[in-house]
Amino acid sequence: MTALLDFARALEFAAHKHIDQRRKGVRAEPYLNHLSEVAFLCAEATAGNDPVVVIAALLHDTLEDTDASYEEIEQHFGAEVAGVVAETTDDKRLRKAERKQRQIDAAPTASSRAKLVKLADKVSNLRSMAHSPPADWPLERKIEYFEWAHAVVAGLRGTDTRLESLFDRAYEDGLAELRGDTV
Repeated sequence: MTALLDFARALEFAAHKHIDQRRKGVRAEPYLNHLSEVAFLCAEATAGNDPVVVIAALLHDTLEDTDASYEEIEQHFGAEVAGVVAETTDDKRLRKAERKQRQIDAAPTASSRAKLVKLADKVSNLRSMAHSPPADWPLERKIEYFEWAHAVVAGLRGTDTRLESLFDRAYEDGLAELRGDTV
């Protein structure tokens, strides 16, 4: 029962920390929708047997996008969860291009848990980009995002065949949708 309580605490923590955040897409979905999708994908990938990765998936953007600290996550959810969250967090002090390149470079050497979270995150982001892209992004920028995500996932291959298939589908269908091709 403790894993369920830990999950519920993480869900409440993430909801509180991201309370005023919305996705950048035209639908402006609550940010929590993204976190729950990433956690769900990780839960499926682990058949529910790794609460650390599922909780880390719920919290994967808290260090990057909220006032949460590493110490706070470690105190509430333990060193394993905090470690995965830290491993999946971009350093916002760096320029955007450098952060993006670091994701590509770090992907192959990430821990297996961080790879699962990253892979699920990219699936969710591509789905979102295809169905609710930022209104102010031109087509070229959206396509560049898809190509960058593809480069990150290249370094995550061999992690989980089902998630990789979901990514491939989101990539192919999303590009087709953005370009107006029939799927």
